[in-house]
Amino acid sequence: MPDQNAGSPGWRPEHLRQAIDAAQVALWSWNVDTDHFTMDERAFQLWGLSWTSEVCFEDLSAHIHPADRDRVRRAFQGTRSTAGSYEIDFRIMVGDEVRWISARGQGADVGIMDREMFGIFLDVTSRKQAEESNELLAGEMSHRVKNLIAIAASLTQISRRSASSLEEMAQDLIQRLTALGRAHDLVRPLPGNEGKAALLGDLMSILLAPYDEDSEAFAKRIRVAVPRMGIGERTATTLAMVIHELATNSVKHGALCANGGTLDVSGTCDETHLSLVWAEDGGPRVEAIPHMRGFGSQMIARSIAQQFDGALNYDWQPSGLVVTLRMRKDRLAD
Repeated sequence: MPDQNAGSPGWRPEHLRQAIDAAQVALWSWNVDTDHFTMDERAFQLWGLSWTSEVCFEDLSAHIHPADRDRVRRAFQGTRSTAGSYEIDFRIMVGDEVRWISARGQGADVGIMDREMFGIFLDVTSRKQAEESNELLAGEMSHRVKNLIAIAASLTQISRRSASSLEEMAQDLIQRLTALGRAHDLVRPLPGNEGKAALLGDLMSILLAPYDEDSEAFAKRIRVAVPRMGIGERTATTLAMVIHELATNSVKHGALCANGGTLDVSGTCDETHLSLVWAEDGGPRVEAIPHMRGFGSQMIARSIAQQFDGALNYDWQPSGLVVTLRMRKDRLAD
């Protein structure tokens, strides 16, 4: 029977080489007796080596990432007795660059010729980096979900203890969770695996935006002027809880419940601490100092003390509440 592929333009050697080059495939053969590899030019380029007629396994092994070296040696030796195709992914070092290589072939001496086994190398660095990014993203999502569940449980306790009805509890809980959601939206990973951060001013503005309505009577009633600095995820979460509690109290009893009421949030830094000042003005006149002993107030004060080695100070002026929040700067990146 004639060969159906004979004379087919798609099977000419030069066309096969073009296909190999287009697929970025590097070719190798391995002498199982001498442990020497013969590789094409692309394979030498992939490994960052100068071309030579053959190279021994130990020469290649010196360029394999130390964490993968023994595994790769055992895997190649194991292919002699394992039937079927195999794929071995490992890292190599090309100067300071880390590359991922996939070695593929047939095991159990399938296709062996003159004691030579044949296979290919593929550069799978991009795929591996994408997989690592997906794993980091999955881990980050899991971490965030666990944190949010724990925070939601705490906020539920706060709302249950402070609310006088189920409707009030539901409304308070929704508002608190919404504030946390706005804070988490701002937190983004930093380049180079340096953690996550948000700008302090952006966080304050986003959290207070719902209370600064666009109508003429309320326009520009809230002013935010804080130092330009980054804060971490835990810091953003804690500050979101603080700002929400202060804003909620102000809407109920303070400056934000009056048409002419204003709020000024400012900040200053020294060498070791950040101080934020929440100053209300124009609300109902303060006739007596209220007791800040609610469960939410106590929990926030405790969080500030433990997380930032800081403190909240309440100063009830006749014109409105002034709160000073003092925190250590070296704790704000968490």
